[in-house]
Amino acid sequence: GLDLRENVDDYYVRVGNFDDDTHYDLLSCLQKSIRGSDPDATAFYVAKLVAVGELISLCRRLQVIASEDVGLAYPQAAVIVRACCESALELGLPEARIPLINAALLLATAPKSNSAYLALAAAAEDVDAGRGLTVPRHLQSPLFRGYRYPHDYTGHYVRQQYLPDDLRDRKYYEYGENKTEQAAKSYADFLRQNGGKEKP
Repeated sequence: GLDLRENVDDYYVRVGNFDDDTHYDLLSCLQKSIRGSDPDATAFYVAKLVAVGELISLCRRLQVIASEDVGLAYPQAAVIVRACCESALELGLPEARIPLINAALLLATAPKSNSAYLALAAAAEDVDAGRGLTVPRHLQSPLFRGYRYPHDYTGHYVRQQYLPDDLRDRKYYEYGENKTEQAAKSYADFLRQNGGKEKP
């Protein structure tokens, strides 16, 4: 009769041995291919992962990539990828392959930025080092005076201190060299030059 186990084993040998190490290696290869903007390698590793039934871990990794590697260069990618992953999980394999490859190729061909990731890493270093333990009093509660409500000022912006005293001059975030972040930088520069005047 049909030996299902033998047929399954033959298939796994054909597509590649798939142990825990291989599982993480393939996910790593996929992420590096997307980060490197290589859609062909991306398609290969998605095919490799879905061939052995990887669905949940692939969805998780694609959502990580959307925020870690594409990030603020194309923020809408995170929303689209999540929708594709939800569709894939609802459909199940084999149909799940279609939304998954759509998500993966969207990420591979999208502009890239890790500026948010780097900002968090830099801020985390100060947190881990025990800096910034005392936050500004005027931000803590309405009971403390001195807070200036940005909506009362032109541009909905006003200069005031938000970081703790020992970190007041720290810069964690550097705008990425992409259209979206450069537009945000231009807007921030405009606010600093033209905003902050008290409304009549």
